[in-house]
Amino acid sequence: MFSSQTSSFQDSIDVEEKDEFDSEDIAGYSQKIQLDCYYTIYLYQGTSLTLIDSSLPSEAEPELRTYISRRLSKGALLGGMGNIATVDLSLPEQAVGCYCCLLEQERSPEQPDADGNGYVICFMGGSEKGLNLFRLELDKYVQGLQSSLQTPELQNLETEVRPYLSRWYEESVMHIHRVVQLVQSNISFLLHAALSHTHVEVINSDERTKADVSRFIKAASLQGLSQQDTTTASLCKAMSEDTQSDLTVDCSTSPPTLTNTVSNRFCDGWIQAFLNAAERCNPFLLRQILENFKLKAIHDMNSLKRFVRQAEMSHYALFRCCQFLRGCGNGDVLLQNVRAEHSDLPEACNIIAVLDEFLGEQAEA
Repeated sequence: MFSSQTSSFQDSIDVEEKDEFDSEDIAGYSQKIQLDCYYTIYLYQGTSLTLIDSSLPSEAEPELRTYISRRLSKGALLGGMGNIATVDLSLPEQAVGCYCCLLEQERSPEQPDADGNGYVICFMGGSEKGLNLFRLELDKYVQGLQSSLQTPELQNLETEVRPYLSRWYEESVMHIHRVVQLVQSNISFLLHAALSHTHVEVINSDERTKADVSRFIKAASLQGLSQQDTTTASLCKAMSEDTQSDLTVDCSTSPPTLTNTVSNRFCDGWIQAFLNAAERCNPFLLRQILENFKLKAIHDMNSLKRFVRQAEMSHYALFRCCQFLRGCGNGDVLLQNVRAEHSDLPEACNIIAVLDEFLGEQAEA
């Protein structure tokens, strides 16, 4: 576990034994890191790979090509789906994480049987486990290259394709780090906004910063992880009817000024863990911390839902609900989510109303 983090963070990640990093990974990630990142793009025709461009050292590229050819011959690369593995290349790091994806060319009427033709994109840097944390971002980034690969003979290699490939690490991996560096200890307000489905507006900033914050909120939210598909829609409706204002991040000052801020003890407890990882320039550890933050929130939400079901038949279980909400530090967010999920269950709604009143009394006290 991340023994160097604060006790509140340690308590949270101990709840679920789902941390994908082993002790050696974490020992390495506890240091400030400076990664060398590489890219390579091949033209794939039939069964042959032709190098188009690469930032790898000349002695390492043939080794990568051999590895990719082997994967293709086994059918291990499917069109549009990224594959992540550890590769041993002639690099200072020796073993590095490698993301590779086959972008198949669109079939033309003149070549209806052109199956398998396309481009193989490879990104190398960090570890396999680290890159796996950013698989969705890497898939999306590679898809963003699709339109640029339609130019005959890649005449736009130097003007579009190469610059795009060389930015893969900054654009696909470093956005969480940039957000933490931007807001520093105010990160708890963004975490709370993500959990409570509060809209975040970024003003007086460039488009990259707006996109970074938006991606951070999406990564930190529980959207798509709820057991019921209607929960997110119910929450959004509830938030639109709520009097709570949008969280505003004004980047005209340094550091940015945040208004309409709301946080709680649970979100505040993760501040130092995020700051420590950001200070080490470690995007992989930052993403793991964010995933553990979500795991803890989901675990607590499931516990509250279980207590609510029990409280329908037991006054003692209702007491346990109150004790749990008082101790978890995230009662406002948990109740909001559970209320939306149980909106069509009258008995559960009555229990939630009692718990809501209890939280209000605790806040006044």
